[in-house]
Amino acid sequence: MPDMLARLYGLPEARPHLERAAAAGFTLRRADPWDRERVREFIGANFGERWSAEADLAFVHTPITAFLAVKTGEIVGFAVYEVVRRGFFGPTGVHEHHRSLGLGAALLYCCLDSMREMGYGYAIIGGVGPAEFYEKVCGAFVIPDSEIGVYGSLGEVMRRPA
Repeated sequence: MPDMLARLYGLPEARPHLERAAAAGFTLRRADPWDRERVREFIGANFGERWSAEADLAFVHTPITAFLAVKTGEIVGFAVYEVVRRGFFGPTGVHEHHRSLGLGAALLYCCLDSMREMGYGYAIIGGVGPAEFYEKVCGAFVIPDSEIGVYGSLGEVMRRPA
């Protein structure tokens, strides 16, 4: 899976994505320290332990580099940045029952806006699965020859005997 690059200056307006999520009854917010265990549990149960461990690194930053989508007190989606490498977005995920409601785009924009505020001109979206989503939502494009990228060592971890 290749890496993608998103230009942070001149991003489209985030407000429509956030308003769509709010109209559907979701709250998007930066994670708080007391969310840490619930976030790990949510990600582990829905996306696996590797993503959970990776996203947990967002809680060592100030401010925390994780955003959550919440409905009636339950976490239904997350997005993190600055966890694997500086300037990287992801991982991110929305519970399967809440997909296609615009939450993924809203969470993406929360993170990209924060990265722009940190002074980045570009964000790297590492090991992308749904490239079409990122092309459409934020104009990201595939970085040539990036199929292995910084996740090359993950292949070694996956091949190790248990």
